[in-house]
Amino acid sequence: MPHLILSDASLAFGHVPLLDHADFQLDPGERVALIGRNGCGKSSLLRALAGVGALDDGTVWRQPGIRMGYVLQEPPFDPELSVFEAVVAGMGETSALLAEYHAVSHALGDADADHETLPARMHELHKALEARDAWSFEAQAEKVIQRFSLDPDARVGSLSGGQKKRLALAQALAVSPDLLLLDEPTNHLDVAAIEWLEELLIASGTTLLFITHDRRFLDRVCTRIVELDRGRLLSCPGNFTEYQAKKAQILHDESVQNAKFDKFLAQEEVWIRKGVEARRTRNEGRVLRLEQLRRERAARRERQGKVELALDAGDKSGKLVAELEHVSKRFGDKTVVRDFSCRLQRGDKIGLIGPNGAGKTTLLRLILGELQADEGSVRLGTKLQVAYFDQFRTQLDEEAALVDVISPGSDFVEIGNEKKHVIGYLGDFLFAPQRARSPVKSLSGGERNRLLLARLFARPANVLVLDEPTNDLDIETLELLEELLQNYSGTIFLVSHDRAFLDNVVTQTIAAEGDGVWREYAGGYSDWASYQAQRRKDEAAQASADAKARSAQRPAAPAAQAAAKPAPPRKLSFKDARELEALPASIAALEDEQKTLSARLADPALYQSAPQEAQDISTRLARIDDELLALLERWEALEAKG
Repeated sequence: MPHLILSDASLAFGHVPLLDHADFQLDPGERVALIGRNGCGKSSLLRALAGVGALDDGTVWRQPGIRMGYVLQEPPFDPELSVFEAVVAGMGETSALLAEYHAVSHALGDADADHETLPARMHELHKALEARDAWSFEAQAEKVIQRFSLDPDARVGSLSGGQKKRLALAQALAVSPDLLLLDEPTNHLDVAAIEWLEELLIASGTTLLFITHDRRFLDRVCTRIVELDRGRLLSCPGNFTEYQAKKAQILHDESVQNAKFDKFLAQEEVWIRKGVEARRTRNEGRVLRLEQLRRERAARRERQGKVELALDAGDKSGKLVAELEHVSKRFGDKTVVRDFSCRLQRGDKIGLIGPNGAGKTTLLRLILGELQADEGSVRLGTKLQVAYFDQFRTQLDEEAALVDVISPGSDFVEIGNEKKHVIGYLGDFLFAPQRARSPVKSLSGGERNRLLLARLFARPANVLVLDEPTNDLDIETLELLEELLQNYSGTIFLVSHDRAFLDNVVTQTIAAEGDGVWREYAGGYSDWASYQAQRRKDEAAQASADAKARSAQRPAAPAAQAAAKPAPPRKLSFKDARELEALPASIAALEDEQKTLSARLADPALYQSAPQEAQDISTRLARIDDELLALLERWEALEAKG
């Protein structure tokens, strides 16, 4: 039985229909990606399917009794709630009781707790929760909080953007949903968190309908692509790469069909303009057909044009952009940058990779001389013109009109010594002339990013600092932005969670290694990931070799020798004798496991298909080495004792 059926759905804002008699069905086990241009109505459709938004016409059918989780693009949370309270908030009337029970149980642990009234209240809550069979809910909430590495007692207001996205996902998963609706789930997550989320969604088996523009995420997770294009839903089985091939053919066929239609219409228009001949033949059927053709042509919705991106690199900077020597920076007891050195030159395109909170922004500010280093020296180049793209869009005034954001006090912008009217310039970024005076607050997330790019590119700059520029941008605009940055002659500093974008733009990578250590690598994200995988493989091989060397220095312990080994001397206790007898088999089992895992780790495909598994195997191999050493030492001690 389907989970969802959308029938003959229509929805419009203004004169443009977002949904034009659209149909859609979602079956159990599917992982469907909903894609489309910014502003085409994807989030509105997801809200309607989740039951929190309405259609103008048509119906949404949901399987009776289905449990549904829904994560908004920017989830709203009360900043005063604790993480636990926020997670259980999606559990209906039980949520308030669970939140209070959690708070009372913690209060009882305080030294100054009221031990007269709190136990009584605890008993009342216990009975109420038991009556609702709510203990499974609490266990599930605690499980997902732990899985997402969140502190259950932390206040929501203290969380970072990435932690809030994790919290929203935890809240949705806490109800053990049959169906999960996700709007841009990768926004504000770092690369490691995105890869972890990919594995979680695939392994969970939950039916998914999600919106994302992360091409690697699409290829890894989805089983079907559905594109919302001009009010209609186009379905394509397979991943994003397969969709691209099919979409190119569809657009070609559509172009050919439209050209034939337009040619026939033009011929009929020529015939009707002959006037006298048309009236003489009295071909009323042909006249009526022409009127129908005109109506069809007027109703046809053309595909939205592409963003026209242009970037003025301004005057050339000096050859040297920045040189750092043994730079360190601390905040309190935390070292964010430790003994980092690098030399950056004009034209370098540098990607910064690291988990949220690793200090990417701090390192950027040190490189650009905006922050004083605690140790080491920073030397800046000459003639630097720096422009910033802020992922949180703090540069945008919500009440300002679009034209004032781009060119305050002037009707023109100057791009590469060419003047352009601000209305036309906004049109290059797909903002219609009638929207030029609209306030920023009326824009969607993707439209705000386009506006911020328009503002950024309206000023000459030879150094671009781009902090998550890909959030909410549609795939076509992403690819155009990639091409623009590839051809940009200035210097780029790029912070992004989009792995494909990093691979296609940057020439070198600065990555966080932990404990304030940063290292520079040639190439993009895939090059860095391959290097990390090879390093883990080398470390595992070295650890295995070290273990074998240590084992060679100990008494031999093969299982065959163990079987022929004489019984331990009688002066060993019965327990020690049994332990000594079992040790060779335990050692042999660990050595067999070590060989199996080392062979698995030697498979290059593992690092692409399951990087988390590779990391787990490396960790397990390190533990096996320790366990083998402990068993060998114990064996030697027992033999000496006997």
